[in-house]
Amino acid sequence: MTRHEDLKPINPPHWKRPSGYSNGMLGGGFLFIAGQIGWDENGAFAEGLVDQVRHALLNIRAVAEAADARVDRIARLTWYVTDRQAYKAQTREIGAVYREIIGRHFPAMAVVEVKGLVEDKALVEIEATLVL
Repeated sequence: MTRHEDLKPINPPHWKRPSGYSNGMLGGGFLFIAGQIGWDENGAFAEGLVDQVRHALLNIRAVAEAADARVDRIARLTWYVTDRQAYKAQTREIGAVYREIIGRHFPAMAVVEVKGLVEDKALVEIEATLVL
């Protein structure tokens, strides 16, 4: 079991420091990445689900890189979407964006439809767990 003092918060250095959470926690051979949404480092949201997925995945990659990790070490992804039908209708485009950013690496994954996310403009939030 990982002791608290063995955990290290991970936040990309060029990002605004989050309040009340860390973008990632490193410890015990794992990197746990907090839910990433479809905005850039300045908090500007992308338009539409596919572009928000792109930004969320880029944000996951940025957190991984801040921990000196690679996205091919992702073992699990959990996606929260506000519109399951929109997700299903755009799976081809989402898949292309995924392969562009993550590559042909397909970890365990769940997609869950939710009523809403904390940020009103967010259409998707993605959590990741990496095994290092």
